[in-house]
Amino acid sequence: MRLSRYFLPILKENPKEAEIVSHRFMLRAGMIRQHGQGIYSWLPLGKRVLDKVNRIIREEQDRSGAVELLMPTMQSADLWIESGRYEAYGKEMLRITDRQDRAMLFGPTNEEMITEIFRSSVKSYKQLPLNLYHIQWKFRDEIRPRFGTMRSREFMMKDAYSFDLTREGAEHSYRKMFAAYLRTFDRLGLRAIPMRADTGPIGGNLSHEFIILAETGESEVFCHRDFVKFDIPAEDLDFDNVEKLQGIFDQWTSLYAATDEMHDADAFDALPEGERLSARGIEVGHIFYFGTKYSEPMNAMVQGPDGKEHPVHMGSYGIGPTRLVPAIIEASHDENGIIWPDSVAPFDAVIINMKVSDEACGSVSERLYEALSNAGLDVLYDDTDERAGAKFATADLIGVPNQIVVGPRGVAAGEVEVKNRRSGERVAMSVDAAIARLTAGR
Repeated sequence: MRLSRYFLPILKENPKEAEIVSHRFMLRAGMIRQHGQGIYSWLPLGKRVLDKVNRIIREEQDRSGAVELLMPTMQSADLWIESGRYEAYGKEMLRITDRQDRAMLFGPTNEEMITEIFRSSVKSYKQLPLNLYHIQWKFRDEIRPRFGTMRSREFMMKDAYSFDLTREGAEHSYRKMFAAYLRTFDRLGLRAIPMRADTGPIGGNLSHEFIILAETGESEVFCHRDFVKFDIPAEDLDFDNVEKLQGIFDQWTSLYAATDEMHDADAFDALPEGERLSARGIEVGHIFYFGTKYSEPMNAMVQGPDGKEHPVHMGSYGIGPTRLVPAIIEASHDENGIIWPDSVAPFDAVIINMKVSDEACGSVSERLYEALSNAGLDVLYDDTDERAGAKFATADLIGVPNQIVVGPRGVAAGEVEVKNRRSGERVAMSVDAAIARLTAGR
């Protein structure tokens, strides 16, 4: 992508409305634009990151055996009345009527709709276990949306829903998602700690929030310091291996970890002082087991091996991609801008042509652009006629992992400079060496 043809509306000054680092950098880097309270457009740079986050989420959901579908954003109120949640959910739910005066709502979550889909299609225990997920926009009328897309009213959510014949099977499905979430956040460059949490309006009695520690976190959290030492489940994990999944779950729940709603001060204070960690945290995922809370009132039944009808045991599992993007920034930035993990960076490399009017610089830049693009890298070519300082500032702000600086002096010596955004390391090397370095493993 040539920067001269790209839509990247950079802001030079810090927006006054931005209270935290991620909101400030997302606005300055031209990732998002606000249209109303808690309502944002995702501009091209932001959408590239969001798409890569979603790709990783999808890969790990698919790996665990979940099956993707897509449900509508608008839902009939009848389903929520049937489940008993229509009045209980609160003012966060946006209730509307259509032109036939039917009660509708903009879905804040999808337990009722997925249960209706399940009950109309699945009749036998032989079709279980089943986990269905989608990635879709939702709306919750937050009383105080803030921190950009960290807590907005319209947001994207990956929500999965598991169906099992028994509680034992449902808890195995829960542990599958538990392990899949650990892998997902690790691939996004985050160390997320699963913490016992309140179930809130979702309901149920088994719940974990996945929290990353950050000074700008909304919640106070309490945990053991040793979570940073735990291993992430391997890529080749057999999700049908009951014992292996139980071992992963036991390890990651063996130490104290709780959000403020579930905090047990006595149990926490009983830990040695050097093992206690109280901090702020950002919730990036939430999983629930809620048994037959929805299947019983909504008559989601299957015939069991005994020939009798049984309500299915359910769980739900949420990840907020539009929250994950700012969470990654909160965890990875410096004073100059964002430092993206390679896995979700909008571009793998940026070529900075220091003098676009110089034929030699243009020739080397074009060669690099073609070679890296052909190798499968996402490349941004800064071919704009801006001063050097502005080009460097833009590259640092948007956080591309690798910067290739092409200047007249270097080109005359047969070299370009390669800078690693995370480490700050700068190395002068030949064009061929730069191409080899950046395409290694491709």
